[in-house]
Amino acid sequence: MLVFRGFSRPVPRATALTIGNFDGVHRGHRALLERLRAVAEREGLATAALTFEPHPREFFTPQAAPARLSTLREKLEMLAEEGVALACVCRFNAAFAALPAQEFIERILVGTLQTRYLIIGDDFRFGAHRAGSFATLCAAGERHGFRVERMESVMVDGERASSSAVRAALAAGEMEHAARLLGRPYAIDGRVVHGDKVGRSLGFATANIRIKHDNPPLTGVFAVEVHGLPDGPHHGVANLGVRPSANRLARPLLEVHLFDFDADIYGVHLNVRFVHKLRSEQRFPSFAALQAQIARDAAAAREYFKH
Repeated sequence: MLVFRGFSRPVPRATALTIGNFDGVHRGHRALLERLRAVAEREGLATAALTFEPHPREFFTPQAAPARLSTLREKLEMLAEEGVALACVCRFNAAFAALPAQEFIERILVGTLQTRYLIIGDDFRFGAHRAGSFATLCAAGERHGFRVERMESVMVDGERASSSAVRAALAAGEMEHAARLLGRPYAIDGRVVHGDKVGRSLGFATANIRIKHDNPPLTGVFAVEVHGLPDGPHHGVANLGVRPSANRLARPLLEVHLFDFDADIYGVHLNVRFVHKLRSEQRFPSFAALQAQIARDAAAAREYFKH
C-alpha cells in the first residue's frame, strides 16, 4: 500500500475512494471496503482511502475525545489487509477544519485523489462547519465526473457496528461482544522493551510492550493470544494499565506473560489480541498477595484456552 501525507501532488492513477476515520476498522468499515474493492476491480480503478490524523474530535475537544481503538500505524495496516492500495493521511488542523466543502471537493477529491467513484458512510459530513453532505457530493460528482454511493449501517445482532459501540464493549470488559462488532478480537501492536523486571521477581516473566495509546479503550487483566513470534500464535495472560501495586506508572503499560515460552524477544514487534477479560486492575496490600493473584490469573487464562 502506498501512503501519501497531505495533498501536494496527485496520486498516480484514478481512484475508487472512501473517506473516514476508520478507527478500529470494524465490520461496518469492512463492508464498505468490500464494496469499494468490487467497484475498483470492475472499473479498473485504484482502491483509495482518505483518513485523518489526529481524529477530528481530538482536535476540537481534546479533553473529551474518545479513546482510540487503533493507532495510525495499526489502522493503515488493517486498511492494507482489506485491499486498500492508496492511503492518504490528512493532517487535521485549523486550516483543514476551515476548508470550505467545495474547495475540499475540487482541490482534494478531484485535483489530488483523481476520484472517479466515492463511497461514504451514512453519517458522513465534511467541510467547514460540516456543511458538506451526500447531496453536495452528488451534485459535485455530476459536474466533475465521479459517482457517489452511500453505505447504510451494518447491523450485528441488531446493533449498529460503530467505533462507539466497540469502545463501549471494551470499556465494559465484553471482549466477545467487541470481537463480534470488529469481526476479530481487539488487538494492540507494540515493540517489546526492557522493563523493571518486577514480573520476573514474582515468578512470572513478562514481555513489556510500550503502547502508543495514552488513553487505551480497555484496562485490566486478560487472556491473550500473541502473534509475531515463531511457532505462534502463543497464549498468555496480560495486564494493561498503570500497575497500582508495583511502581505505579505515569502512562499505561502492556505486560504479557507467555505460557511455556522462554526466549529473548526484546525489540520484537508483537500483536496482542485480547480474547477474554479476567478482572479489572486493582491494588494489593503486599507483593505476596499480588503474586498469589497473578498465579490465579494465569491459571484462569490457561483454563479459558482449554475450553
